[in-house]
Amino acid sequence: MGQTISEKIFSQHSGKSVKAGDLVIANVDFSFSQDGTSFLVIEKFRSLGREKPARNNFFAMVIDHSAPSPNQKISEIHNLMRNFCEKNKLLLYDIGEGICHQVIPESGLVLPGSLVCGADSHTCTYGALNAFACGMGSTDIALILAYGKNWFLVPETIKFIIEGKIPLGCLAKDIILYIIGKVKAKYANYKAIEYTGKAINALSMDGRFTIANMSVEMGAKAGIMLFDKKTEDFLKKRIKKRVKPVFPDKDARYFEIREFDISKLEPQVACPHTVDNVKPISEVEGTHIDQAFLGTCTNGRLEDLEFSAKILDNRKVHPEVKFIVACASRNIFLEALKKGIIEIFIKAGAVVISPGCGPCVGTHAGIPADNEVVISTANRNFKGRMGNPNAEIYLASPLTVTASAIEGKITDPRKYLKR
Repeated sequence: MGQTISEKIFSQHSGKSVKAGDLVIANVDFSFSQDGTSFLVIEKFRSLGREKPARNNFFAMVIDHSAPSPNQKISEIHNLMRNFCEKNKLLLYDIGEGICHQVIPESGLVLPGSLVCGADSHTCTYGALNAFACGMGSTDIALILAYGKNWFLVPETIKFIIEGKIPLGCLAKDIILYIIGKVKAKYANYKAIEYTGKAINALSMDGRFTIANMSVEMGAKAGIMLFDKKTEDFLKKRIKKRVKPVFPDKDARYFEIREFDISKLEPQVACPHTVDNVKPISEVEGTHIDQAFLGTCTNGRLEDLEFSAKILDNRKVHPEVKFIVACASRNIFLEALKKGIIEIFIKAGAVVISPGCGPCVGTHAGIPADNEVVISTANRNFKGRMGNPNAEIYLASPLTVTASAIEGKITDPRKYLKR
């Protein structure tokens, strides 16, 4: 019997042939924590009595969730991270550098076939690079920092075959929202997902990161893409070493194989207060909004900003809407500046904030008032996610969010793309 991508990666990292359901101790190639989880990582690492990390240059700390710091307590955590990284010669991404799930792959730290663990649930983002990447708790990440390895239950794998030409007005975000709406939030609990099909092949790397990022919203441990020319081109700009992609065997055993045809898809919207409460735009169009947010580790990349700017150019944000934009990294911010995208946002009346997680996590920047309605490109819309449990959050693509910001209500973006 052949192996899935996940089974092959865990075999390579545990030194023995494994299959789904096996318990293994596996070496981790790269790991990280962010400012919402690093305090516990440091505390647990110190409790282990280790004098230094297992290896150099395999661990990073990223200050992105509350950056710049909104209060003294978080400022102390930021300084703790800086001092810990300096003492232990760890990588540090400080305020303004961007979101962990953008700056880490952007820096060439994740390779095909690698095993990556992060103290953040959306670590599955890096599966777009043909890696097994998963989120873990801070205690487990501290163990990896100390010993360079951890135990894993090799997950079963679900294969998604996504076919069809992506329709006008739809993006990767619409595809993954549609799938989550169909299969629901607990469908893939502790499973890995392999994404294949013509629709995936047609996506840019930015689009693939979006889909891999939201794998966890259907319970998946990891969401993995196949290596191809687009993956290779992305990596060539960032690394010089030769990569070793991992492909599934033709006779690999899958827990389930699901096929989706997105050729007739219309823009999708996840309604409050769960990500799997997904409806086509036609069922929610016209809903009043108070705030729109473009950014996050799901949709704060250059392509997302370009899609938004295409609609917003020579238009204005609705006077009753707060439109907040956060680039996923400093590099993306600079590229958007060069292309004139930031100027388009500012002239239209949007507010461009520091690269980072911004309003998504609800610790600062853009917390909605009671009863306000937000449409966001983020990955979660749980009650209180943006800092106020009395607000409502809708999730949608950059195109839908931007069209809605212009009109002050949830709007089908296709009307702005046919001219």
